[in-house]
Amino acid sequence: MYDVKSKIATEFIDDKEILDTLEYAQSNKGNRELISSIIERAKDCKGLTHREAAVLLECDLEDENEKLFKLAKEIKQKFYGNRIVMFAPLYLSNYCVNGCVYCPYHYKNKHIARKKLTQEEIKQETIALQDMGHKRLALEAGEDPVNNPLEYILESIKTIYSIKHKNGAIRRVNVNIAATTVEDYKKLKDAGIGTYILFQETYNKKSYEELHPTGPKHNYAYHTEAMDRAMEAGIDDVGIGVLFGLNMYKYDFVGLLMHAEHLEAAMGVGPHTVSVPRIRPADDIDPENFSNAISDEMFEKIVAVLRIAVPYTGMIVSTRESQKTRERVLELGVSQISGGSRTSVGGYVEPEPEEDNTSQFEVNDNRTLDEIVNWLLKLGYIPSFCTACYREGRTGDRFMSLVKSGQIANCCQPNSLMTLKEYLEDYASEETKKNGEAVIAEEVERIPHEKVKAIAKEYLKELKDGKRDFRF
Repeated sequence: MYDVKSKIATEFIDDKEILDTLEYAQSNKGNRELISSIIERAKDCKGLTHREAAVLLECDLEDENEKLFKLAKEIKQKFYGNRIVMFAPLYLSNYCVNGCVYCPYHYKNKHIARKKLTQEEIKQETIALQDMGHKRLALEAGEDPVNNPLEYILESIKTIYSIKHKNGAIRRVNVNIAATTVEDYKKLKDAGIGTYILFQETYNKKSYEELHPTGPKHNYAYHTEAMDRAMEAGIDDVGIGVLFGLNMYKYDFVGLLMHAEHLEAAMGVGPHTVSVPRIRPADDIDPENFSNAISDEMFEKIVAVLRIAVPYTGMIVSTRESQKTRERVLELGVSQISGGSRTSVGGYVEPEPEEDNTSQFEVNDNRTLDEIVNWLLKLGYIPSFCTACYREGRTGDRFMSLVKSGQIANCCQPNSLMTLKEYLEDYASEETKKNGEAVIAEEVERIPHEKVKAIAKEYLKELKDGKRDFRF
């Protein structure tokens, strides 16, 4: 039986509830009165149920879809303004004991080069990322208790935080590693991680077990219940996501929202971020082998409906997607993107030799971080390297209450401008710097609170004079 507050995976992600929801959505895809009422109610920016969102995803009425996209843009602007948070992944190791059929790290792949970074290599990679201008990383590692024990992850986090090169510093380390115990999550919390990220890949239990035939990840319940354990351990910022293209996307779309609803109901706060990756080519993985791939148009609609359904949640799109696709989904709901990414183990210090391929997937957007920052500026966005909320204790329910009340703008707007100013002073090309200064001059005037605006202007002057790391 479906129970949103249950701690049992198959009860808060109930198969019958998803199937009933999909049937209801399909039967109402042309129900103008219902669809219009859902869109109208969503204007209160309090989100939608998974069933309401499923109806919008199925909607085949062109004029109602236009209203839907318009509302997504308005909600994105209300909660996030023009800010786009920047980050980069750092792959520590591709040793893995799992048999995931969609990932080249699976243990049966005998021709991929296996590699694990030493602490000295992690130090050099961190310096390279700092010299690009990054302040926020997402750590990635395969699941291997011998080669990648938790102690290795903890030591790596400590190494990353310890490096201060020139004006650079990694101020927030998010972690994307395998499901683990409450005790281990407590250790990650004590290490000072930002968000704990874990993708479900698919919420369909049967498909999940087929896609993960061997290894610890085969255990659907243990994996699906991981966020509950992480939050019980005190990690109040968690990030969820599915890999679109593995299972029926509509099923996973509903499951994703049910997971968000569960965390809100059972743990008191929903996910800090939602990621929407699509399957990409990799070493021995061909997306053509998966018959559930989604079109660019449907991908855009998924982003738009998610933004309406969970307006408080950050949404992430990586360099898996092309420049064109990323540009489209930025206005529809995405609030975080990666830039200058390497999906191989290492590769930031110097490019990985082609014969030593350790990549998890092919990157679609190969531009440098500076090129992406300049592109965002030209589009009117504020590339933000801000990590202030995490370091000021504005996490979990404290962060969400600020977002939902709209008060977060008085923190995020000035903080994003100040971190952009840091980037312009320390790392930007001349063209990027020129475009960035113009954006800062315009956007600083949009800070809602007059006192905050005045202080931000003073801090921006001091940043130009060489001071760093101001934050509200």
